[in-house]
Amino acid sequence: MAPLPGSGLAKGLAVTLRTMTKKTVTAQYPDVQPELPPRTRGVIGLFEENCTVCMLCARECPDWCIYIDSHKETVPPAAPGGRERSRNVLDRFAIDFALCMYCGICVEVCPFDALFWSPEFEYAETDIRELTHERDKLREWMWTVPEPPALDPAAEEPKELAAARKTAEKLAAQQAAPKAPPTETGPSRGTPSPGTSPTGTPSKGVPSTDTSSTDTSSTDTSSTDTSSTDTSSTDTPPEGPGPHGTPPRRPSDRPAEGRGGAPEGGSE
Repeated sequence: MAPLPGSGLAKGLAVTLRTMTKKTVTAQYPDVQPELPPRTRGVIGLFEENCTVCMLCARECPDWCIYIDSHKETVPPAAPGGRERSRNVLDRFAIDFALCMYCGICVEVCPFDALFWSPEFEYAETDIRELTHERDKLREWMWTVPEPPALDPAAEEPKELAAARKTAEKLAAQQAAPKAPPTETGPSRGTPSPGTSPTGTPSKGVPSTDTSSTDTSSTDTSSTDTSSTDTSSTDTPPEGPGPHGTPPRRPSDRPAEGRGGAPEGGSE
């Protein structure tokens, strides 16, 4: 069926009539700034104090639009006798927004929270070369970064805030506590030991701990009497024939000797 002549015009006029009855919602920009969502990706702000020049953001950028220059400085030791340390000092931090694809990888990989998204979007330039903004401009955009959303009331306190609060409470307690006089924790040089008088003699009523007169005769093994040890088993020759077939001698066959080596019963 062919469309009726003028049906398209009627449909267009119907849309016009419906729109005329609605309230106007035209945004009066730039006189009225738009209300942007809190996670709007406008520009990237730099918090320079947190930057350690680790170069992680520049290495992870898929467009290579981040330029960083730095130099090293020697830091003197914090305590006498300590070792000197070297640290990186930031010289240049620039982002070329003509190349930036607003992926947010640099913000996500920064381990020290030095980069943040800012909702600012009014940075258009007439020359493309002026879209490379240095660290001074990035720092100005840092103050336009909105505050993070509040945590759930039942959520745990962030570790950073808990550590800072505990440190502050500890310092406050140390400053409020009165300074106590120093106390001796051990005997000083020249102080007599317990149980002795200042002259070195044992005090009355306290047992002496002198072990110089301890009787050690019971443990002296050098004076052990071995005279009563029966050695007859060592003097008894083994049973059996002698070396030349003679019968073995027994202890009863040995002549008894007296003093001087003479046999008992008198001398011949």
